[in-house]
Amino acid sequence: MTTLVFEQPMPGLDPHTVYELDAVDGADGVFSLCPSDDPDVRLFVLEAALYAPAYSPAVEGESASIGLEPGDPARILVVATPGQGGTSVNLAAPVLVNETDGRAVQAILDGWDLRAPLG
Repeated sequence: MTTLVFEQPMPGLDPHTVYELDAVDGADGVFSLCPSDDPDVRLFVLEAALYAPAYSPAVEGESASIGLEPGDPARILVVATPGQGGTSVNLAAPVLVNETDGRAVQAILDGWDLRAPLG
């Protein structure tokens, strides 16, 4: 379990800013993300490097906001949404993580798909 701290609440999840990131057993690169104070709220996030390897958004400004220097890679997670037609991922709002100190931010990006099919 890793604690992530967001300076601002993620859109639609106000007032939560402290989350627990837990690996899903048996599923590499799949995690649940739950507010520390409300375990009934849960998002599933995927390691972008594993599930969307061609995804490389420009997130330098957002990375700087969580203490990363230029050239320091942020861990990029994408929110997954299951549906009848399969699972999709939100490439327009990745969660960026500073793995050194657990600071995180959800970037809001133009020009990326909100429901990119997974797979």
